[in-house]
Amino acid sequence: MNSFDSQSELKSGQHSYRIFRLSALEKKGVNLGRLPYSLRILLENLLRQEDGKTVTAEDIEFLAKWQPQAEPSREIAFMPARVLMQDFTGVPAIVDLAAMRDAMKLLGGDPEKINPLQPAELVIDHSVQVDEYGTGNAYEQNAILEFQRNRERYAFLKWGQSAFHNFSAVPPGMGICHQVNLEYLARVVFTREQNGQSVAYPDTLVGTDSHTTMINGLGVLGWGVGGIEAEAAMLGQPVSMLVPQVVGFKLIGKLREGATATDLVLTVTEMLRKLGVVGKFVEFYGAGISELSLADRATIANMAPEYGATCGIFPVDAETLRYLKLTGRPAEQIALVEAYYKEQGLFHTPASPEAEYTQTIALDLATVQPSVAGPKRPQDRVLLSETGASFRKQLPNLLGPNAGKLGERQAVRWEGEGGHASVNGNVQSTHGTPEPGSAHGLQPIPEHATVKERFGVEVDPYLDHGSIVIAAITSCTNTSNPSVMMAAGLLAKKAVEKGLSVPPWVKTSLAPGSRVVSDYYNKAGLMSYLDQLRFNVVGYGCTTCIGNSGPLPGDVSKAIEDHGLVAVSVLSGNRNFEGRINSDVRANYLMSPPLVVAYALAGRIDHDFDNEPLGKDKAGQPVYLKDIWPTQQEVADTVASALTSESFRKEYSTVTLGDTNWQGLRFPTGDVYQWEPDSTYIRKAPYFDGMAATPAPVTDITSARVLAVLGDSVTTDHISPAGSIKQNGPAGKYLTDHGVKPADFNSYGSRRGNHEVMVRGTFANVRLRNKLAPGTEGGVTRLLPEGEQMSIFDASVKYAERGVPLVILAGKEYGSGSSRDWAAKGPKLLGVRAVIAESYERIHRSNLVGMGILPLQFAEGQDVASLGLTGEEVFDFPGLKALLDTKLANGRTLKVKATAPDGKTKEFEAKVRIDTPQEILYYENGGILQYVLRQLAARA
Repeated sequence: MNSFDSQSELKSGQHSYRIFRLSALEKKGVNLGRLPYSLRILLENLLRQEDGKTVTAEDIEFLAKWQPQAEPSREIAFMPARVLMQDFTGVPAIVDLAAMRDAMKLLGGDPEKINPLQPAELVIDHSVQVDEYGTGNAYEQNAILEFQRNRERYAFLKWGQSAFHNFSAVPPGMGICHQVNLEYLARVVFTREQNGQSVAYPDTLVGTDSHTTMINGLGVLGWGVGGIEAEAAMLGQPVSMLVPQVVGFKLIGKLREGATATDLVLTVTEMLRKLGVVGKFVEFYGAGISELSLADRATIANMAPEYGATCGIFPVDAETLRYLKLTGRPAEQIALVEAYYKEQGLFHTPASPEAEYTQTIALDLATVQPSVAGPKRPQDRVLLSETGASFRKQLPNLLGPNAGKLGERQAVRWEGEGGHASVNGNVQSTHGTPEPGSAHGLQPIPEHATVKERFGVEVDPYLDHGSIVIAAITSCTNTSNPSVMMAAGLLAKKAVEKGLSVPPWVKTSLAPGSRVVSDYYNKAGLMSYLDQLRFNVVGYGCTTCIGNSGPLPGDVSKAIEDHGLVAVSVLSGNRNFEGRINSDVRANYLMSPPLVVAYALAGRIDHDFDNEPLGKDKAGQPVYLKDIWPTQQEVADTVASALTSESFRKEYSTVTLGDTNWQGLRFPTGDVYQWEPDSTYIRKAPYFDGMAATPAPVTDITSARVLAVLGDSVTTDHISPAGSIKQNGPAGKYLTDHGVKPADFNSYGSRRGNHEVMVRGTFANVRLRNKLAPGTEGGVTRLLPEGEQMSIFDASVKYAERGVPLVILAGKEYGSGSSRDWAAKGPKLLGVRAVIAESYERIHRSNLVGMGILPLQFAEGQDVASLGLTGEEVFDFPGLKALLDTKLANGRTLKVKATAPDGKTKEFEAKVRIDTPQEILYYENGGILQYVLRQLAARA
């Protein structure tokens, strides 16, 4: 359909394209200039997808006449151009598609119908772990270990490439999905053949990772969704969404000397979290955006999940075109981007009119100050000058159960050429220290060596609360930004030239987001200096930021455990939630790459950079941070001299080939996957077992027990299995019973394709506090009514044997953090039927619905405490069936009945957070994948 007569022709170079002109709506009295940029992208999507059913003329007109102050109420269907995945979330998505093929066969349909209809691109970036570090061969050793641990998963993905159309994978060791997306995959303008004609339209996407929003910096609209929602999008299902409110963020001025893009994004995150933008779009505008490089914009856009927005987008402008040229995109593609966006009135210039927004907020870039964020949340920004005082204030809340007061911190100085360490005045030669000018850094050392074995230093006396044990330049947020990366390299150069060294107990690592980083570091002559400070490349992927920091040296870990120390990590990442970075580390701080190097040199988080030297130079003079901090001009000159289009063209010309390990990997063939019954990595997903062609009617939930009572800001890291697998936990016992040695457990993320492991790791985070089992940390609950304390998984098994449905009670911002589909899949397999929380993070709420779990929200002003709930009650949800039978037409509140052990009952109203008509269908089918499968089977 084409109700608005919007189809037209666009010529670019030698090619002609069919487009859907936004200007056609002006004939209907629409003022396009008042619409935010992001909504105009959505509007084009609706124009192009109009079919009278999924997208109607009324939908288009409603969006075109968007009212900034209106509460979101109307549902629209968004059809992204493509889907982006990383391997942690991508493997279970492909497992689900493979299981759907089996189920389709049982339903009498054609398994080939289960096939991505939109391009699905997966980048394997989440599986590399920092086992080896601080040596010239750290990358090679970690890459070998990665393939040994993940061979089965990688073979499965290669099968997926051969079995599914429209699915491609970037092999491991090439980079982080968001940086590869920014530098290579993103088209900005998409084209496809339809009815013998080329159609051009904006590049849009959804991704199975929260930080998919990084691409917003390039003017591409996209955001993170759960894996289950992404699978539906791959299979041609539109993303159901409410027309959002849009917050305008005005930037003016220019960053002052000493402030970095990381400081800016931490400031933006703090401001927007305070404002409250969950479920909203954020759009950046104002004269200040012209002062930001594309990489700076991408850094800000990357953190949208941290400030809570669905997206954080910048418009396409001249800087976008410059970046496309820098990153080696074809000239004809760049010309098409310019022609298309100008033709559609989407190309931003200083003369572009300001759009209307739901609300606005402003920031003068000149006011941004050096900052860090921590010790637990990205939005908890602290001025660099106040970090020590802030840590000491937070310390009582961070102490572990074995915490004891150590003696005063002993003096530790690092001085002299070659990294000699002066410990309490006794000079000791650090093991394996490079000779001056060494190109490769430290020499090979034994695998999992202790600090004493590496450096000949007893760490116990020198570790204290606040000691930094991990310093990592990691994550897509900053490794995609040449300015902050060059600043880190220049700081390292000046530090080495002054004779400074990193204390031996600091586990240092450099994990670039693409191989281009190493290329420009080498061209700038900076890699050798980073090596000399032990910031050797450990891998090209997500490492420390997602919990793949690897084990600490044994003696460091023992000292932390013996004394209950609050050890610290510093990282250039975007996430620092409890238990995420490393199970031994209780305080985690986000910061810019140069600050990571600076703190590594300092060795402790409460170092006073203004008044306390980092050490002494070769002449015995004190060296302060200001003495080695590079100027903006130094950074800009180095970037200009070392970063070229040729670097991008060279590195990305072979990005899909992989190394010899990938190329030689053998994999099964066939349209239907041959499941291995003994596999501990890949198991057939159970969601379709016994599924009928039509769903059973929805029934009320009765006689439910509470599995956990949780507080505020419980993240998907607390819920979903993440990080290392503990030997004595349910998942560790399962692997041991299946013949897997603890050394080969790998991480939860790498075993996401095995539901048996994942369900046992759900709610097993070591920092989870379940109020139903007071005084405990980790996945512990009490079995009711007996009151016996046990693991959450073991309790769920007993409840399942009794036929008892389960409920979770929670506080504010339940499910914030990464878009982990297992944060919904795991509870589903545990037997959770409903969650009652004070509020939800956007992605997690939709994931719960997508898995057939009922999300309920306490009425305003009510919570677990105010209602006097203990979690020992039996819960009933009468009226659920009747309410859904009306498609929620009779309201969105449900009466909940809680019966205490003494027989007394309490009744309260909860809001049903099934937010769209499409979500009602998903819930009635038991989940989004079951709905899609039934739809496809019906067409067979």
